[in-house]
Amino acid sequence: MPGAEALAAHLAEGLTTVARAWQVTRKDGQRFGFTDHDLDLSFDGIVFRADTGMSAAAVQQGTGLSVDNSEAVGALSDASVTEVDIAAGRFDGAEVTAWLVDWTDVTARKVLFRGSLGEITRSGGAFSAELRGLTEWLNRPVGRVFQAPCFAVLGDKSCRVDTSAEGMWAEATVTDVSDRGGLSLIGAAGFDAEWFQRGRLTVLDGQANGLWGAIKRDILYADGTRQIDLWEPLRAVIAIGDRVKLIVGCDKRFETCRAKFDNLVNFQGFPDIPQEEWILIHPTMARSRTGGSLR
Repeated sequence: MPGAEALAAHLAEGLTTVARAWQVTRKDGQRFGFTDHDLDLSFDGIVFRADTGMSAAAVQQGTGLSVDNSEAVGALSDASVTEVDIAAGRFDGAEVTAWLVDWTDVTARKVLFRGSLGEITRSGGAFSAELRGLTEWLNRPVGRVFQAPCFAVLGDKSCRVDTSAEGMWAEATVTDVSDRGGLSLIGAAGFDAEWFQRGRLTVLDGQANGLWGAIKRDILYADGTRQIDLWEPLRAVIAIGDRVKLIVGCDKRFETCRAKFDNLVNFQGFPDIPQEEWILIHPTMARSRTGGSLR
């Protein structure tokens, strides 16, 4: 008998032995299992631990496009959800699947909720996490923006630049960390100043391993060292000696796409689109009267 049907038959008996179980999958691929039962449960290759104090409010689900919402609470512990990992953002946007399961026969179970973690708060050795349903994604505005700069993200399916190719990335070692989170690096030799500006920095080891940030400024000094400033500091400690990976940056301009990436065929902007003041320009005020491009 399929799991959902077996669970329905069990619930029809009146005397039930059911518990809730949650699987949390972080963006780095790590999976965690929790249950509000008093003993560990195991299925789908995951051990759902009972020693986390995990519990959840009733899931509110609508028949339309309303966003399902619920809340999960649990204890912070070194073995499962730690305060350091939450502060570093490792659980932000993690995928969540919740089951109602017969703890005497875990094959009798049914999925109650699928979604992701929203806002997470922590205090007093415990955490509280908002659960957001799959329809949350339908609240995002979609559509193409017609603008002069390119709207693609460097390396995505629209851009098609291979950021893993030679010359598109470099590894470096942290030699100093400023009070404001700026990093001094050594090892990214052979790249011009500002090559990685507007790019991406990913930490490869240490306490901040796996975290990444957007590069605001890339300064190259005469001795070959680089100064990297991020738009927002990473929410974990970066120590001297940690390795980082730098991904090339793009300022979305037509000229950059041509000169830096030789990728004009995939440029997703409209460099010749008239600006807002174009409608106010009289023909005698135009800089060029050749009938060509306004750029």
